[in-house]
Amino acid sequence: MSDPIRLFTAIALISLPTVMFGGYSLLHLSQGEKLNEFQLRYFRAGHAHAGVLLVMTLAVLDILGRIGLGSGQEWAICLLLLVGVLAQSGGMFVHMSVGRPGAWSPGNTLTVVGAVLLATALLWSAYGVIVS
Repeated sequence: MSDPIRLFTAIALISLPTVMFGGYSLLHLSQGEKLNEFQLRYFRAGHAHAGVLLVMTLAVLDILGRIGLGSGQEWAICLLLLVGVLAQSGGMFVHMSVGRPGAWSPGNTLTVVGAVLLATALLWSAYGVIVS
């Protein structure tokens, strides 16, 4: 598949059921003290961010398909979206696993990196909308 928008749309659509499974897992992990309150909070945050950011990605991909940026720009934006979603939501799961309440962890850094990548993809997409 040489069309980055189609490829990354398929990746996002395939990823959404994994987020749904995460919601199912959250129900079971929240029962019986399998996770402490700190871990549960970050599991919820990572799970919620993953779902919302994937839906946002689908919207951005639809917009990209309409504005006609060059293939290189489309690939770059799609990669920024994918890595950004994984980093921002994944960082919360990393913080859940290795972090401590009130302390910075590698998970926090990963979440910030993801936010920067997503912001870059969104601003680049907005530029594409403006110039198209």
